[in-house]
Amino acid sequence: MFLYLSKLLPLFLYPLGLACVLIVFALVRLWKKPRQASVALTIALVVLLLGSNGWTSRALVRSLEFQNLPSTELPNAEAIVVLGGATKPAIPPRPSVDLSEESDRMFYAAQLYHQKKAPFVILSGGRIDWSGTSSSESADMAIIMQQLGVPSSAIIQEPDSLNTYENAVNVKKILQARQINQVLLVTSAMHIPRSLAIFKKLKIAAIPAPTDFIASSDLQYLSNTPQATLLNLLPEAERLHQFTRALKEYVGLVIYRLRGWL
Repeated sequence: MFLYLSKLLPLFLYPLGLACVLIVFALVRLWKKPRQASVALTIALVVLLLGSNGWTSRALVRSLEFQNLPSTELPNAEAIVVLGGATKPAIPPRPSVDLSEESDRMFYAAQLYHQKKAPFVILSGGRIDWSGTSSSESADMAIIMQQLGVPSSAIIQEPDSLNTYENAVNVKKILQARQINQVLLVTSAMHIPRSLAIFKKLKIAAIPAPTDFIASSDLQYLSNTPQATLLNLLPEAERLHQFTRALKEYVGLVIYRLRGWL
């Protein structure tokens, strides 16, 4: 129940949800309390402008993505763990398994496998299947991984987890059963701080292998010309989406810590 209630947090904490709440409040109070409505609309506008400009969006994203950058070449390990969130099920009209924005995770894991960084790839991810016709996300990822040249004999599926904590708990069972001691943890760079903290809490020797970077190390482009400065101050839907993704990770860190998972 706590997990599902936490899904309601975007309505109040994330920029778009908060702005919508403020706008509805303003509309309700417009005739009786126009001053309150004006204040609410102003706050909604400020929230949207702050969350959707290039400076604040990139800063929040970088604060997560740059926490666990590998200082040297990744070492060899006994397995590569790939966390779910990278595919969409083959539900019509999709002709096959589709890739989501985070699909870099699979491409990077396949690259590491072909570089012989580890002999096995563990794919962790289930799916809430309301229709009863979808396969688990780990099964979908396995299809893509085989298309990327990773043999089925090297793929281990974990199809039951529905969140990052369950990813780690279920992967630990696989590691213990196979006597695997050290893994490369592949997930989106923004997701690494939370997932790595959980793996460490469960005493899993995980080496972070971040991918799917949104921010770059070069921030000069944000202000290299007056035009660039202006354009990055203007609101943009994609930047608002990136800001919200980063904010969700921070909210997730708080919730997971409250639950004792970190």
